[in-house]
Amino acid sequence: MWEKFKVAFKKHRTTILSTVAVLFVIGLVVPLPLYAEKPGSAENLANYIKVNKKAPKLNGQFMLTSVALVPLNAITLMMNVVDPAADIQTKAEALGGNQNMADDQKVNQIYMKTSVNEAKANAYKAAKVPYQRQFNGIYVMGIQPDSNFKKKLAVGDTIDSIDHQKYDSAKAFQKTIRSRKVGSNLTVGYQRDKKHYEATGKTVPLAGTKDLSGIGIVLTDDVDVKSKLPITADLGDLGGPSGGLMFSLEMYDAMSPVDLARGRKIAGTGTIDKDGHVGEIGGIDKKVIAANRAGVKIFLAPYIKPNDLTKKYEEKGLTNYQLAKKTAKKYAPDMKVIPIETFDQAVTELSK
Repeated sequence: MWEKFKVAFKKHRTTILSTVAVLFVIGLVVPLPLYAEKPGSAENLANYIKVNKKAPKLNGQFMLTSVALVPLNAITLMMNVVDPAADIQTKAEALGGNQNMADDQKVNQIYMKTSVNEAKANAYKAAKVPYQRQFNGIYVMGIQPDSNFKKKLAVGDTIDSIDHQKYDSAKAFQKTIRSRKVGSNLTVGYQRDKKHYEATGKTVPLAGTKDLSGIGIVLTDDVDVKSKLPITADLGDLGGPSGGLMFSLEMYDAMSPVDLARGRKIAGTGTIDKDGHVGEIGGIDKKVIAANRAGVKIFLAPYIKPNDLTKKYEEKGLTNYQLAKKTAKKYAPDMKVIPIETFDQAVTELSK
């Protein structure tokens, strides 16, 4: 058998090697509709945030952790399948329902801007620095297939009026739209590339309902927070809402006389709203690994009380805090994972 193979290989050597080379090139070049979610980096926020036009000089570091999303081909798929720290995802899972990478990046930049502004509000409030929170409208983060505005609105637009009426919160927009009957005509005013437009369409039932009206979009607040003590944040290509908690702690430590970092490397994750509530995020296991690689010993994880729904719908059946603890036990046994529900609680825990 082996002798026959050697004879055949010798006879067709050029053809076989050429075929293998072509398959290898295809494996390197042709992308698959798959991505690998992997540990990203842990970055010192002092490199990205400025208070009164200066980088904060803290006694320690607050670190922003990230997740890397890597497009795969046949070769890199095989490499990542055997990597215990990597999760393989479909394109739909990786892009969160967005149609393409460009929309996904646009959505994440919007989330980042909102996250930075809500972090400012919490930091200013805690440091007793006067500030103004300006509501501009609601960002379009996604458009449902059944929306009558699907070909009119685009991801990244800011809706600023309904039937020429402006409102001061997303809830007020939603209340107005839901007060109309399904199938009613609405005129939506919106901003795109600093220009104002209007679009008219009929309302559709909200997902899971028959008689509650909506316009078929995923939304978040478009806000600006300003003060005479300005804070800026340039995160480059980093996006998403998950840095909110850490932004607020960095900003607060930089503005207040309190030494919150106290010489430590502190990493963490979690969204934050204007009232300081910390929300869960995705990929926390990857962020714990990234923090450990950067030498972090304290990690702040969003906390919610586990229940039957969290087991069914949460990532890997675990809450953020549960998954962070499990990951730290395996990859970072010396790391202390602290459960956090609010900004105030985070300040209290770090002050102990």
